[in-house]
Amino acid sequence: MSTQPYPWRLSQPAVPDDGPGPASGAVPRPALSAASVDPLHEIEIVDEYGERRRIFIPLERPLTVYVDRRELVTLMTLGARPELLVLGYLLNQGLVDSMQAVASIQVDWDVGAAAVVTRAGVTDIEARTSHRVVTTGCGQGTVYGELLSRLDGLKLPPPEEARIRQSTLRALLEVIRAQDSIHRRAGSVHGCALFRGAELLAFVEDVGRHNAVDTIAGWMALHGVAGGDKVFYTTGRLTSEMVMKAAHMGIPIVASRNGVTQMGHALATRLGMTLFGRAANRHFLCYTGFERFDAEPLVPRSPIRVVAADES
Repeated sequence: MSTQPYPWRLSQPAVPDDGPGPASGAVPRPALSAASVDPLHEIEIVDEYGERRRIFIPLERPLTVYVDRRELVTLMTLGARPELLVLGYLLNQGLVDSMQAVASIQVDWDVGAAAVVTRAGVTDIEARTSHRVVTTGCGQGTVYGELLSRLDGLKLPPPEEARIRQSTLRALLEVIRAQDSIHRRAGSVHGCALFRGAELLAFVEDVGRHNAVDTIAGWMALHGVAGGDKVFYTTGRLTSEMVMKAAHMGIPIVASRNGVTQMGHALATRLGMTLFGRAANRHFLCYTGFERFDAEPLVPRSPIRVVAADES
């Protein structure tokens, strides 16, 4: 199958290919396949004018994840970077504590499977995954209680160390607006991005926003990228699970084109996280974490007065 540059963007360090193992004393990385596939499919449609034409739609694929030969979950994905998606999923679900716990991730699209080999197994994997909650996320079942319990003792950077100016928020929204994306060509996908200030580090699109955030989590883990000085952006709504994932990635500031749920708001308030919603162009709502936000208020527009012809 052919590959496309969509929907993956990242800055240096680039994702490595399968090369020799780490040098003595280096942090061991998992061996990863390179199974990126074409995310678009061409079809014929008839539009409202009765005209036939060809368009692209996202090509959704099932990927069944096996951990040490045990079937874990099936993820529906575009397959942009499936190895990083699987690594991020394992980390965000709390099934492994670090990248070093994973020896290899090999994806084979001929059978629609990802084979994960861990270095020491996953403790009590049956018990830890037996009570999976289907949340408002796009297609993933989540070990919700496990994620929530892992927040105990989690500390995000204090406001004096992790802040954002209104002009920076506006600049990163402009970067997102200018992205050449699957959504622009075909629609029907969510996007997530990682920023340092207004510098775009990673941009991922997938059929579900949780796949996109998990892929970014996998990239961060693979390259040792910390989240404390980063801003996370998503096109999806800010639910409790999205807030939890950002917190586990160590990211204190999250922006969304969409809104926030009550549980997402309550959890972000508890964690001291800053949430921006309805964020597009120059507009936004800051829902929580005002102490991290350096406002630069826009000048309100003067109301337009309509003058009747007989008044002129």
